[in-house]
Amino acid sequence: MPAGQGGGTLATMASAAAAPRLSKKRRIVVWTLVVLASVLALVSILTTWVNRQMLDNTAWNKATTQVIEDPQVQASIAAFTIDQIYGNVNVAQALEQRLPKNLKPLAAPLAGALEQPATQGVQALLGRPRFQQVFVQASAVAHEKLVNVLENKTGHGIQTGNGVVTLDLHTLVVQIATRLGLSSSAIAKLPNKAGTITLLKSNQLSAAQAGVQGIHVLSAWLLVAVLFIYGLAIYIARGARRATLRNSAIGLALVGLLVLVVRHLLGNYITDSLASPGYEASTHRLWLIGTSILGQIGAATLLYGLVAAFGAVLAGPTSLATRARRELAPVLNEHQGIVWGVLGFVYLLLVLWGGTHALRVWWGILLLGGLLALGVVALRRQTLREFPTAAATPPTGGPSPPTDEIARLTELHKSGAISDDEFERAKTALT
Repeated sequence: MPAGQGGGTLATMASAAAAPRLSKKRRIVVWTLVVLASVLALVSILTTWVNRQMLDNTAWNKATTQVIEDPQVQASIAAFTIDQIYGNVNVAQALEQRLPKNLKPLAAPLAGALEQPATQGVQALLGRPRFQQVFVQASAVAHEKLVNVLENKTGHGIQTGNGVVTLDLHTLVVQIATRLGLSSSAIAKLPNKAGTITLLKSNQLSAAQAGVQGIHVLSAWLLVAVLFIYGLAIYIARGARRATLRNSAIGLALVGLLVLVVRHLLGNYITDSLASPGYEASTHRLWLIGTSILGQIGAATLLYGLVAAFGAVLAGPTSLATRARRELAPVLNEHQGIVWGVLGFVYLLLVLWGGTHALRVWWGILLLGGLLALGVVALRRQTLREFPTAAATPPTGGPSPPTDEIARLTELHKSGAISDDEFERAKTALT
């Protein structure tokens, strides 16, 4: 190979982490850590979702508001409410009492004919803020009771009644029955349990409490454990750290993708197999709203994994990556002010955007800033090592003589950046 091509060869060889030769034992340990961290990342996502959406009162109330504002859910609640009224009150008899004597025989067919229009009327009522607020308040009270019981708290908010935590929509049923024109005597026949939905039974309490306690602990520490294990794998993989970083990033991206796929498939399964007939559409909407934060976490994990993988590939030995680093080297090596200014501007835009939960909490903002800074520092170190003469103005004269290139190659070999075989191959190419 001509001497003029030595710079490109050296740049490629300096990125020699592409095919490191780890011992078999160390390679097994590294892969085990990467897989373990990826599995823990999946568990961390699930526990974080439960903790942030299912156990948080603010998030629950926000989701409940979205639920009751959804037309498909309103249709299902309207049908449920009318079923409760017709199932507990003799509507035909109530109408007969209010009809003139000559029209009393029409009470029964009229009651049947009014059921569908009544359902549509209730759906229209549920579109009004006053009736929506009744539903939201009932849900908030039930959620507070449920969380207090699950967290084994006593006092305020706990009224389980026979070991059962319920969502009480009785007030909503009574208000709708009144708006439908039923007499007070007919409405009085509605049992207190009309409109009551059971959330938790006493025989489920112990297991649920243990699960919630575990979720609180895991959601706080699993993310730390995931990052630590990924970092440990990268540290152990000396000579193959870039490849290990790439594999870790791909593993993280696959976890995010898996969460999104499972959310989609499980939602379809629940809708098709478990939803009551006629409630499929509303069940699907409930699933999407109830797992919205899970979807956000999955998408953010996928995005972060892809960005980290891109950074690892950019530092790799491929000709495209080497060419990109060569183009970036003059700015990275000689104009750090421009680099940090652009990075800071992009970072500020990301924080102001706040598209993920991590970008809306202090620790997430600091973590992202630290990772971006670390990535730029590592990339600059690599360009300084590979292209030390790169500057905004190319130097005059011809390429470096082979002896200088071999000297630089020897330094890379001593530092462990390239293996013995790669050192010999590069020297052969230069001579």
